[in-house]
Formats: sequence, structure tokens, C-alpha cells
Amino acid sequence: MRGTKPQLVVDNGAMRKAPPPPAWLSAEAKKEWRRVIPILLERRILTTGDLGSLENYCIAMGRVREFEADMQTITEAEIKVKVFRAQDKSMASARLLAAELGLTPVSRSRPAIREDEDDGENPLDVS
Repeated sequence: MRGTKPQLVVDNGAMRKAPPPPAWLSAEAKKEWRRVIPILLERRILTTGDLGSLENYCIAMGRVREFEADMQTITEAEIKVKVFRAQDKSMASARLLAAELGLTPVSRSRPAIREDEDDGENPLDVS
């Protein structure tokens, strides 16, 4: 393959200090926030623009755990099925958001690519 290789992003405006979890998050969502914030800060991939996705991820993971606690105590089959479906949807949402945030093995293996400013060179010009 010819051409310039993409540069790995080391610092793309990433946050350096952990913001506190939003007060309105549930207790379980706050636990997840506190668990993943150090990971994201260490990797230098969390920007202020990612906070909405992080909040949504933490909400989804919090719900998964809350639904699991409910499943442990519910005995009525019909209600248990509804809780299971809600938990399943939360798991799917959490999985998608985790991939966006680089919290899955596959997403961590992908290099980040920085879009360089136009240097005037045409990448298709082979002369």
C-alpha cells in the first residue's frame, strides 16, 4: 500500500481531569461512571463531546444492573419476562455505546486516525 500512513492520535483535545458523575444518574449508573472514567482518561480518548454518550452508556449499564436485581426478587412470570426484555434492550444499548467509547476489545484494537489539514497535495496524484 502506498501513500502516507495515518498518524495515531495521542491527544485530540482529550479531557485530562475526571468530571464528577451527573447528580441525576442512578446509584448504579454513577458506579459505572466512576469505573470507566479512569480508563477513558488514561487512554486520552474522552472529550467533552463524548460526555453525552458516556452518560447514556452509564444509564444503560445502571439499568442492566437494576433489572438484574429486580429479576432476583420477582416471582411472577409475566412481569419477569417484561423485566428481562427491558434488561436485554439496555444491554444492547450499553454494548453499542461501549463500542463508541472504546470500551470493547474490538474497538480498542482500532487505531484512531487524525484528519490532517489539507497540505495542498493531491493524494491521487501519482506523478
